[in-house]
Amino acid sequence: MRWGLDEADFPFHCSEDLWPQKRKLYDGKCNNLESGNRSVIPMESGSVLQFLDNKSIFVIGATGFLAKIFVEKILRVQPNVKKLYLLLRAEDSKSATQRFHNEIIGKELFKVLKEKWGNNFNSFISEKIAVVPGDISHEDLGLKNSKLEKELRREVDVVVNSAATTNFDERYDVALGLNVLGAKHVLDFAKKCAKLKVFVHVSTAYVAGEKSGLILESSFSMGKTLNGVSGLDINVEMKVAEEELKQLQAQGASEKEITLVMKDLGAERARLFGWPNTYVFTKAMGEMLVGNFKGDLPLVIVRPTIVTSTFKEPFPGWIEGLRTIDSVIVGLGKGKMTCFLGNPKVTIDLIPADMVINAMIVTMMAHANQSCDDAIYHVGSSLRNPMNSLNVHNFSYHYFTKNPLIDRNGKPTKTRKLLILSTMSRFRLYMKIRYSLPLKGLYLLSKLCPRYFTKVYNINDHKIKSVMRLAELYRPYVFFKGIFDDINLERLRMVAKESGMDLEVFNFDPRFIEWEEYFTKIHIPGLTRHVIRC
Repeated sequence: MRWGLDEADFPFHCSEDLWPQKRKLYDGKCNNLESGNRSVIPMESGSVLQFLDNKSIFVIGATGFLAKIFVEKILRVQPNVKKLYLLLRAEDSKSATQRFHNEIIGKELFKVLKEKWGNNFNSFISEKIAVVPGDISHEDLGLKNSKLEKELRREVDVVVNSAATTNFDERYDVALGLNVLGAKHVLDFAKKCAKLKVFVHVSTAYVAGEKSGLILESSFSMGKTLNGVSGLDINVEMKVAEEELKQLQAQGASEKEITLVMKDLGAERARLFGWPNTYVFTKAMGEMLVGNFKGDLPLVIVRPTIVTSTFKEPFPGWIEGLRTIDSVIVGLGKGKMTCFLGNPKVTIDLIPADMVINAMIVTMMAHANQSCDDAIYHVGSSLRNPMNSLNVHNFSYHYFTKNPLIDRNGKPTKTRKLLILSTMSRFRLYMKIRYSLPLKGLYLLSKLCPRYFTKVYNINDHKIKSVMRLAELYRPYVFFKGIFDDINLERLRMVAKESGMDLEVFNFDPRFIEWEEYFTKIHIPGLTRHVIRC
């Protein structure tokens, strides 16, 4: 059997029929923006590079995709940064340093920086980077080196928290520990830093759940739910997960059984309060905590949409792992996908990773030493440079037709257009006819000849159930009907431009992207170079 769907094969979309509503709302906000309200964006005088000069930045979750690009960018454009402290989950300095070399500095991402510094690269890195072993799921970030902890509290000017589990189907206890409690632990540590100028928390635009229409850059008050159901208490959620885990362990459940139950628990609690999955639910609770307990600390919450490969920096097309839409592209290129679930007419919100980083750095500078409400920024493209999911399919098909992948036998793979399944009912019917009915025949054979067919039946039965689970998990996103407003970011662009800020170095305007060129000359070639293995 050949399977047309796999994890992350479900890109996020937004319906084109919302454009009139979106345009009306947006035009009103733009008129307000032009009328003089741009001054609400705080801004230190001087350039971004001046702001970064001699600063110490504490990066949490440093092995993550965005964090690595952030580190590389700072080192490349402002070598006079004082220090980058990188928190890595590790037991001790030795294992943290090993992770740093293997998972960060050893990546091709740093090749431009290595070429720039040549033989002095290692000494430059030693001078500018300090590796910090720790764990955000523990208080004080699990720091065991008291001397290093005191140094951090004394020296750090900026804290950037990009640590998270991004698995939609994560265990509830794990997601709570990292995305919720972890965010609170990072904030608590940041508040103890004597020189701290700003705290940047990286979230996701999809904390909006299944909202439709224009989704504003608004904050979450403590206990606020998406469906109006009362009773969301983060402490209660922690206890629910803890008690469930204790009960499972007391019953002698296996680790596999515990994982399945805890995944189901997270999905159940998320749906109870209106979120479609554990990931966005716990990220929303993390936002509630940092927003509620920030006090006078300058806080910026950055909400990217679907992050893709780099647009320009440090070079076009760098990517690590398969992002959300990339499994579809890869499956099509390998000729292993047969269908695509989703409405082809809806808008998919993508943003290159380097634009996200540039937005983070500029917002960091803009809000330094400024304590204000609602410093929330959507970083995406659906409002200003929309593209529908059918384009992704067509761009990929045409690219692989001209540039086929080479399989293990040295032969070019055959690319074919996918069957578009635009509703869940069509998807279920397709799965039934193509897979479930043949599986019933295989089941009968397994009863007649269990020695030969039972294992094959069990494997394929598991695959079907896994695909159906994934389809239900990603269903809210493949038919997503929201457009992410980015008026705060647009206002910041305008203020920065008027201030003479170096926006060529820190470009985060999605209108610069020509999507067909980006996909066919940057993103897909980047995937084939850095990720795809035939």
